[in-house]
Amino acid sequence: MRVHLHFPESGSLKAKRAELNRVKAHLRQRMGGSVAEVGHLDAWQRSTLAVAFAEASPARCEEAADRVQRMLDASFPQGVRTERRIVSWDDLGAIG
Repeated sequence: MRVHLHFPESGSLKAKRAELNRVKAHLRQRMGGSVAEVGHLDAWQRSTLAVAFAEASPARCEEAADRVQRMLDASFPQGVRTERRIVSWDDLGAIG
């Protein structure tokens, strides 16, 4: 998943990082995702995260992504934009 976040109340990188660290910790600890900030690292009010799940089936990946989407919608009432892409191990082999 690619997750685009907006922090309208953030007035500094420090404030954004504090809120972003809470989101990333929740995604890692409670949702079981691997998380990395991949965009807008120096912007005060924006961030883009990559969130990945390794599951036994595409359906389980969809369920994990749905849980993340619900959590983000509840945490960011002003809106959050997500993009999803589910790939199999075979798909990854075709890329390389």
